[in-house]
Amino acid sequence: ELDVADVGSFIGFREAVIEALQGNWGVSGLAGLVKNAGHGLFNPLESVSEHQFDALLSVHLKGPFFLTQALLPLLEANACIVNLTSATTRVATAGVAPYASFKGGLEVLTRYMAKEFGERRIRANSVSPGAIRTELGGGLNEEFEALLASQTALGRVGEPEDVARVIGTLLSAEGAWISAQNIEVAG
Repeated sequence: ELDVADVGSFIGFREAVIEALQGNWGVSGLAGLVKNAGHGLFNPLESVSEHQFDALLSVHLKGPFFLTQALLPLLEANACIVNLTSATTRVATAGVAPYASFKGGLEVLTRYMAKEFGERRIRANSVSPGAIRTELGGGLNEEFEALLASQTALGRVGEPEDVARVIGTLLSAEGAWISAQNIEVAG
């Protein structure tokens, strides 16, 4: 377990990862790093508190930045970093400005990771899910799900497996020539 907002815990987390890698699998490095921690906030700009803003920043941008830094020594050549962002970076939806802004920052950070880590043959990509059936933001009720489904070309909301398949491809040999990309998974 890791609280991505607690940057001070990352070195201890890295040590626990090293111990688990060696103890459970007899390896010392990571072939992939997927960052999917998050929480949502539906609140108009004028009523977002500084505490809410800072909490979103810590989990969606600051945490992924420093977690990557802490785990970078463990990443093997040909490893892949996948950062989960959001379709809200492309489609403005009232009430999610801070969340979307930090996810947009993570998309930019991903391109810089790809550039800076490319010499080590470490790839970095972001995956940008659209409406997916998860518990983020309290989940979907029937009315909200119908509204979201009506806005997709495929006429449904996504399932976690839809996103997982894309992440799996990026982490596999099939994704070996994909880097510095944002891949939207939004139906």
